[in-house]
Amino acid sequence: MFSFQHAQNSGPRPHQENAFQRVSVNLSGRLMLANRDEYECTAVDMSPGDVLFSTAARPRAGERIIAYIDHVGRLEGTVSRLAEDAFVIQLNATDRKREKLAAQLTWIANKHELGLPEDRRHDRLAPRKTVTELTVDTGEKYICRIIDLSLSGAAVDIDVRPAIGTAVRLGNGMKGRIVRHFQEGVAIEFSGIQAREALTEFL
Repeated sequence: MFSFQHAQNSGPRPHQENAFQRVSVNLSGRLMLANRDEYECTAVDMSPGDVLFSTAARPRAGERIIAYIDHVGRLEGTVSRLAEDAFVIQLNATDRKREKLAAQLTWIANKHELGLPEDRRHDRLAPRKTVTELTVDTGEKYICRIIDLSLSGAAVDIDVRPAIGTAVRLGNGMKGRIVRHFQEGVAIEFSGIQAREALTEFL
């Protein structure tokens, strides 16, 4: 299973810009140059410290870039490397933002290997409220953080690992069951496909 570790533990990697491993992601988005021109882009690979974009944009070295990437959100950084039809930015992010990004990238890297619930008809949603409670069927409540959310399931960062098959409730009413354990927490499959309105607690 993939997990982030420092580069000295994994040997040299292509495009190595810092101490983080990169993950192949292939996520669409838009970016804005310093002059406010906007371009379509694809995040080809990414770490909590940098991102490689494929795009028609032609920034200068050191230029500030703001990007909005599907399933990841807003990223900001400065151009550190230029190539034909691509460039790398070093992310300007707090430790907390890097930790969140590491969890998101770990989820992306692992979800196919883990067989996590995913229905491609249902877009992944970006919750505004990520910290919530997970209630298990015996009544215990645990603070958790949403890593990934869709109409059919969720992945949450949580310290406990209820048994697979355990009935749970996420937040105030999203009922489901535990279907997988992974490094940061658990994957939940909702009892049925949810209406988007049912997720307004988090959006």
